[in-house]
Amino acid sequence: MTDAIVSEKLKAKTSDEYIEQLKSQLKGNTECGTTHYNLAVALMGKQEYDAAEKALHDAVDCSPSLAEAYVLLGGICLQRGDLEGCLRYNKYATKARAGFAEGYANIGFVLLQLIDGKDENADEEKLDLAIKNLQKAVIHNANFVQAYTTLANAYLMKGLVDESISANLEAIRIQPEFPIAHNNLAVGYLQKKEYELAIIHCDKAESFGFQVAEAMKQELAPHRSLS
Repeated sequence: MTDAIVSEKLKAKTSDEYIEQLKSQLKGNTECGTTHYNLAVALMGKQEYDAAEKALHDAVDCSPSLAEAYVLLGGICLQRGDLEGCLRYNKYATKARAGFAEGYANIGFVLLQLIDGKDENADEEKLDLAIKNLQKAVIHNANFVQAYTTLANAYLMKGLVDESISANLEAIRIQPEFPIAHNNLAVGYLQKKEYELAIIHCDKAESFGFQVAEAMKQELAPHRSLS
């Protein structure tokens, strides 16, 4: 038996023991929202989503301000392809705790996914609302790298290229090797015809493991000999 298999079996055993320990604790104190939440996290680790969902509902019933539980409920909805449910639970999260950056970021992300091109006015409204929520996310957490990159994407969709570049620069200021931000910077600089900068960030994105679109690489290729 390989070390990897032994490790996985020990991990599974430890996980099962932890779940049983949490269930035992809840028998003595059914009103502890944090314990219900911890149980849900452990169950999600085993991909037991239905049981985790019930534990999360128990968690917020006991502790209505437990914003993290609403975010995980939103995550379960997202895993099922239920974008509206994900949006609803993340709105609950921001109401449960003022200034909850993760909730605002998730709202922004989901709103961008709900833009479908069927109604231009509705799509514009969703985009503006996404930007507003993502701006709140980075205000409440100035080091939220993923929120900056999602905000940058939203700005780009809005045609605000300079703002998109600024948001991505904030992302790499926090995490210099974040490949998505470098890719996004390449896109932004390419749109501004600042080819040297676009090439630099395209190459960095690839060096950090991001698969850059072939179309962008081909568009930048003629400018490499000039840089």
